[in-house]
Amino acid sequence: MIQLLLSTSDDSLEDRLHQAIGDGFTRVPPLQLAEQDDPVASLFGRAAIPDVVVLDATGVEDVAMRIASDLAQRADVLLVHADPGLIGVAAVRAGVRDIIPANAEPHELRAALDRAADRVFASRVAQDMPGMLPPPVSGRTGVVVTVTSPKGGVGKTTVATNLAVGLAQRFPQQVVLIDADVHFGDVASALNLHAQHSLPDIARGPAARDSIAVKSYVTQHVTGLFVVPGSDSPADADTVTGDDLAQLVSLLRGQFAYVVIDTAPGLTDHTLAALDHTDHLVLVTSLDVPGVRGLRKEIDTLNDLKMIAGRRTIVVNFNERSRGMTIADVEATIRAGVDVALPQSNGVPLSTNQGIPLLQSGGRDPVSKGLLSLVDAVAPQAQTSTRGRLFRRNP
Repeated sequence: MIQLLLSTSDDSLEDRLHQAIGDGFTRVPPLQLAEQDDPVASLFGRAAIPDVVVLDATGVEDVAMRIASDLAQRADVLLVHADPGLIGVAAVRAGVRDIIPANAEPHELRAALDRAADRVFASRVAQDMPGMLPPPVSGRTGVVVTVTSPKGGVGKTTVATNLAVGLAQRFPQQVVLIDADVHFGDVASALNLHAQHSLPDIARGPAARDSIAVKSYVTQHVTGLFVVPGSDSPADADTVTGDDLAQLVSLLRGQFAYVVIDTAPGLTDHTLAALDHTDHLVLVTSLDVPGVRGLRKEIDTLNDLKMIAGRRTIVVNFNERSRGMTIADVEATIRAGVDVALPQSNGVPLSTNQGIPLLQSGGRDPVSKGLLSLVDAVAPQAQTSTRGRLFRRNP
């Protein structure tokens, strides 16, 4: 159960919050605390600090920042403000996780609170499994894993999202997934994720070169995975260059143990920029002649460009005898071994349509086993653990 507190003088905001989530929150007076030495104590008294705190900061910005800074390590703090852009950078530096427009509709409030609930859940998971955390990232460079394919429709995003989720289950709070298919990326849809900030916002915005702020701009999934979603607007996507992506990858690899990048099909400028920073390359194709020939050309091109990473894993999707090809045929064509073969499965489109990756749901079908073997290939020393949800989100 998530404990939620709202501090506001705006009755309309309270009404909209009731419409969004019902009665599951407590309202306290507004932040008239500028003269208080300890505004947090004045706000909560002897009561326990709740999981999520929503502060109406309009007109009391300085006090709200003080409280947010004090609460950042103890609660998920959201600010409500009439002009979110005006206070964005200061709020992020204070530890605020989300900024909600003062005129937000109930469904927008619900989306923001769902994100907060997901972060609280992920934090609880990390606390319950402290032995699963990798060494601190500070002072070292995270591993960049780039997932590519020669053409679309081969299941690349399914592979990338499940790989990222599998790593996040082993390394809570230490994995980020970037959707680098800037125009037509489906990572957010595949994860049923409603993000406030997308790739253009993060790669071109105030956090683009700020290692402190950037982690607060990415969106956290219920599994503990952090995500940089692709753009909803092709026009906005056009503003993101390969250099912008490279800068973001460099920044994030200093903050996370693993950076997983889902790319567009083929070798776009953004894919090449990602490959420049890649430690482990995952090549995905389907069991058909166009896909296998495309993979052969992609490998040859990357070899010519000297852009094959030090570690490489080849994944063949839709492995079925009825397709008229075998894994041996693929290996003969690409002149390399296939590391992971994923069978055809009715569970994959179902999981995609539901926005719940197979490794999130804990399935034991052959596809899940193959995806787990991919996680093992990327993080061979990791040790797995199982976990269940600590709360149920409302429908």
